[in-house]
Amino acid sequence: MSAANRGTEAGAEETAAPPPAPGTGDTTPAPQDSEDRGPGILKSIVTGSSLVAILAVVLSIVLGGILIALTDEDVAAAASYFFTRPTDTFLAAWEAASSAYVALFQGAVFNPRADSLALMFRPLTETFTVATPLILAGLGVAVAFRAGLFNIGAQGQIILGAMFAGWIGFSWHLPFGLHLVFVVLAGFVGGALWGFIPGILKARTGAHEVIVTIMLNYIAIYLVGYLLTTPSFQNPGSANPISPRLDETALFPQILGPQFRLHLGFLVAIAATYGVWWLLNRSTVGFELRAVGANPSAARTAGISVTKGYVVVMMLAGGLAGLAGVAQVAGTEQVLTSGIAASFGFDAITVALLGRSHPWGVFFAGVLFGAFRAGGVQMQTLTGTPIDIVLVVQSLIVLFIAAPPLVKAIFRIDRKEKPSRKNQKATTSGGAA
Repeated sequence: MSAANRGTEAGAEETAAPPPAPGTGDTTPAPQDSEDRGPGILKSIVTGSSLVAILAVVLSIVLGGILIALTDEDVAAAASYFFTRPTDTFLAAWEAASSAYVALFQGAVFNPRADSLALMFRPLTETFTVATPLILAGLGVAVAFRAGLFNIGAQGQIILGAMFAGWIGFSWHLPFGLHLVFVVLAGFVGGALWGFIPGILKARTGAHEVIVTIMLNYIAIYLVGYLLTTPSFQNPGSANPISPRLDETALFPQILGPQFRLHLGFLVAIAATYGVWWLLNRSTVGFELRAVGANPSAARTAGISVTKGYVVVMMLAGGLAGLAGVAQVAGTEQVLTSGIAASFGFDAITVALLGRSHPWGVFFAGVLFGAFRAGGVQMQTLTGTPIDIVLVVQSLIVLFIAAPPLVKAIFRIDRKEKPSRKNQKATTSGGAA
């Protein structure tokens, strides 16, 4: 074969070769259509550096402290003579912010003022209790993220899971143990059915899952409100839209006794976290789901059913969110109400983003947000700081997670990676040639 032919074939092979994977040395961005920019932005948010997530939390807490200081009356009074004694203003600002966060810590982790050692650690159990539905719903959102889907329907899936579990809990009368198993399974099935609808519509018709899940949230909210006015769901003799109390055999047992609200649902959340981690990282199904999320076209070419992947992942996401509804109705509330889901479904999106869609990251992010919720009440009670400050901090976390370059610029993190020796040699060789 002549040198010219060899050169022609080599050029053809280079042209047909796929672009190198990220991190292999080639930093030239591939051209993208405008339709692919949305998934690309979502992927960059979901799979970003864990360091950025931690710094986003730190930065949000700092800005929250500044906001607390700016709204404090003592700081305002000291600022009136700032140019005379500026240190008074800074000391008052530090006192306002630090006392608020100390109260938040005492209400979420440890309260040294309590009368007994058990009561000192009671705030931590409250954090775990509040974090349980956040973790489960966050896992549901994260699983969908890993498959390239934006599940905004966790709120409705929590409600459906609570509806199914609550009805089994107060209408069926079964022995202890068996009754609770049916309640948990019913909650999972209820959420999975609500997740099946956007999954099958996405797979069969290409309907956007964001639009479908948002609409299903409203349907679920009004559906549970209507059912609680019917004889089958409404508590007899009550004019309020509330169900009968679940049977004792249908409730999650309290782990640490009656003086704590922490129930078995927290252990279910831990088991679900490990199960999702194993599914995504150790199973064939998880590999297929991640492949669908990374590149549906390549997954389809490799023989993976993208249609099946969309349906399976949305049912799994809905089932996990349904377990969050079980934790609410069979663990914390013990009755079904129209506000059973609170805002857990929407907070779960933030939890999944903060956890970078990794199961254990979602777990710790859920615990953090549970601490915010549990300690916010104590912060308002002891210092008078509005509990809305907690919502502001959560919102700032979302803002900074969605803008990693901003966080890196504030903390002066160098985003340029040093080329490896192998890449340096290749570059030198190419230049010499």
